[in-house]
Amino acid sequence: MARMGGQKRLKALASPKFWPVLRKEYKWTVKPRPGPHPMEYSLPLLLIVRDVLGYAKTAREARKIIAEGHFKVDGRVRKDYKYPVGLMDVIEIVDTGEAYRFIPYPVKFFKLHEIPREEANLKPVRINNKTTVKGGHIQLNLHDGRNILVKVKDPRRPVEDVYKTLDTLLITLPEQEIREHIKFEEGALAIIIAGRNVGRVGRILGVQRGWGRKRSIVTLEDPSGNQFQTTLEYVFVIGREKPVISLPEGAWK
Repeated sequence: MARMGGQKRLKALASPKFWPVLRKEYKWTVKPRPGPHPMEYSLPLLLIVRDVLGYAKTAREARKIIAEGHFKVDGRVRKDYKYPVGLMDVIEIVDTGEAYRFIPYPVKFFKLHEIPREEANLKPVRINNKTTVKGGHIQLNLHDGRNILVKVKDPRRPVEDVYKTLDTLLITLPEQEIREHIKFEEGALAIIIAGRNVGRVGRILGVQRGWGRKRSIVTLEDPSGNQFQTTLEYVFVIGREKPVISLPEGAWK
């Protein structure tokens, strides 16, 4: 019997609610491998290939075509059917050139949004933390497990360190070169990544600081002028005047 912690499979009833799993029909589903995204914010590649994109009818078929290298995640071929695909990841179908981004979506929590091919080599990543490493250089710890090193000439006056936590970087894939730096500030555009307002896009009006990100409240305004609030932890900046990525129709005008 599978045991908690080291189990290879996951009970369907215990899977995140947004997973496309027939919980009453099947007892077990695929368990994502530990990776760049936690389970509650990701979807195993097998479920994307079989249940979302419909490239396979069975798990066996899905495992086979994944192992053959037909799918890329963030510019790299992934052959592990348990690979966790998560927030802002780009999935490409090698044979057709189709590309999708894994984005927050109202009510459903997450969805695959088809994007133009020229956008497939770009990804917004949020700075979740910063650390100082040997030599006084700055390491940016990003939401998808990546780390980017910012080298500074003078650790006593690190003028190159213009990055703050919760800022967003637009990077290239797979090279992860920084194309754009979007500050978390009033007036910036943001998408909500969790909570009851998940998937909504709005302009930041202000932040009421509390004890930590989960107790700080951000007020935003959507394209129709409606104001709403969420915790600071759930806000992901995606642009200044307009989003740096394509969004579902009607998300932002």
